[in-house]
Amino acid sequence: MIAQDRTPRDDLDAVARLRDAHALLKEELAKVIVGQEQVIDQLLVCLFAKGHCLLVGVPGLAKTLLISSLAKALGLQFKRIQFTPDLMPADITGTEIIQEDKVTRHRELVFIRGPIFANIVLADEINRTPPKTQAALLEAMQEHHVTAAGTTYPLQEPFFVLATQNPIEQEGTYPLPEAQLDRFMFNVFVDYPTPEEELLIMKSTTSSQTPELQVVLQGDEILALQDVLRRVPVADHVFEYALALVTATRPTSPTAPDYIREWVTWGAGPRASQYLILGAKARAMLNGSNCATCDDVAWVAPPVLRHRICTNYNAEADGVTTDAIVNRLLESIPKLDGGRAKGARR
Repeated sequence: MIAQDRTPRDDLDAVARLRDAHALLKEELAKVIVGQEQVIDQLLVCLFAKGHCLLVGVPGLAKTLLISSLAKALGLQFKRIQFTPDLMPADITGTEIIQEDKVTRHRELVFIRGPIFANIVLADEINRTPPKTQAALLEAMQEHHVTAAGTTYPLQEPFFVLATQNPIEQEGTYPLPEAQLDRFMFNVFVDYPTPEEELLIMKSTTSSQTPELQVVLQGDEILALQDVLRRVPVADHVFEYALALVTATRPTSPTAPDYIREWVTWGAGPRASQYLILGAKARAMLNGSNCATCDDVAWVAPPVLRHRICTNYNAEADGVTTDAIVNRLLESIPKLDGGRAKGARR
């Protein structure tokens, strides 16, 4: 962990270390994952910002392979939970069983830890399980601990949850309510590969080659870098730009454009503002920069905002998506140049 007497020079060295590790991570993942560079960058930004991520994409796009490979390259324990309609909260968090001592014959309740006790947890098709089970996972995500029979069990750190949703099969699903979607820092859209990428996928996955991934970072290094991230400076004009983006999504805001009032029922809350800044800090560090900029905020805006904007029937009738609304906001809201900035806040 970070020492209390850490100096700014140490923080700069940590940023340089993460920049180099970022390049190495992408090289290692490229051994098994073709393309998806932006998705990988978004996952890493979310991880180092201590957030959780929702992945949306059709089946067969290597989402599970990507996440398990990322865990290997980071030296972290990985577990996958397949969400089904009959999955119970105890199947995720763990349960108590009666265990008998073979010598004394004394019986006692012993807590058997569930798959949530891992560094990286993949909640596959989270919308296929009932709300009660969804809530058990989301509570663990928020609190970073599990409570059973009055005893609290802390989860392993770093702790990162990635949930997947299938956007094309809606029968028999339980969509996450907006209040629960808000717990995810990023909503990442995984798209189809390009024809060139798909050709490489076919060649690499139909051969006998089995790539070996090297560990680039360890868990304690990740925790230290997450701590450094909180100290990355942000200028006032960057805070103001992030605030302008978020408040413009709210139909009741005086700064909301007319198209927001026409297409949006409600916009993003304060958690979006926080995640824009944390995401901007993480992206700056991954790129080797020691301060976050408006460009960093704009880069993280789509995955932060797309699941926090609720559109209405007018938007549906006009064929307008939340991504289209976010892109329009990014085009219309100017990036402040710092002329009005007065120092930097941490």
